Amino acid sequence: MDSFKYLIKEKQYVLSTSFIKALKKLKLNIDECLLLIYFNNNANPAFNIEKITEELNLTSDEVLNNFNSLITKNLISIKSIKDENNKLTEIISLDEFYKNILEIIEEKNEVIKENNIFETFENELGRTLSPMEYEIINGWLSTNTSEELIIGALKEAVYNGVSNFRYIDKIIYEWNKKGFKTMKDVNNHLEKKDEKKYDDLFDYDWLNDEE
Repeated sequence: MDSFKYLIKEKQYVLSTSFIKALKKLKLNIDECLLLIYFNNNANPAFNIEKITEELNLTSDEVLNNFNSLITKNLISIKSIKDENNKLTEIISLDEFYKNILEIIEEKNEVIKENNIFETFENELGRTLSPMEYEIINGWLSTNTSEELIIGALKEAVYNGVSNFRYIDKIIYEWNKKGFKTMKDVNNHLEKKDEKKYDDLFDYDWLNDEE
C-alpha cells in the first residue's frame, strides 16, 4: 500500500489540448512525444540522460535516438543561456514546436472564421445553403474578396428583396471592379460620388453605377 501511495504522488506531467493536437498532427512516435512532454514540463530543461531515462523509463539509446530525431525534425534545439551565477549553460528549446502549436491554433481559427460566413448567409437568407451555394461562396473567398465585402453584398441583396446568389455575385463583381476591399471603401465611394451617408448604402443602384 505504501508503495502504491508513492506511485500516486509521483511527478505528474501537464498537457494542454493544443499540445496534444500538435503531437497528433505531427505523427510522432510515443517516445518522441514523451521527450517533448518531459521538456515542456521542466523550466529550462537540460539534456540530462540519466534523469530522463529514470523519469520516462527509457533506455539511453532510446533517449538519444529520439532526441536526435526531434532535432532533425526541427522541433527542438539546443540553446545557451546564462544561469543565476552568470555562467553559460545549455538547455533544450521548444520554440519551434511551439510555432507548430500556434499554426494549428491559427488553422482552427480560420476554419471557424469560414464557418461563420456560411452561418451568416443561412441566417440572413433564413434557409440552409445548397452545396452549389457553398461552392459559390468559396469561389468568392478564393479570389481574395474579403468576408466583410461578401457579407455586405449579401445584406444589401436581402434589404432590396433580391436575395439570390446571381444578384449578390453582380454586386461583388462591381465592388471588386472598383477596387473596394472593405465596406469603408464602399461608403467612401458613396460620399464622393453622390454625397450620400452610410445609411443610404442599401438604396444605391450598384448594378447601374457608372463612373
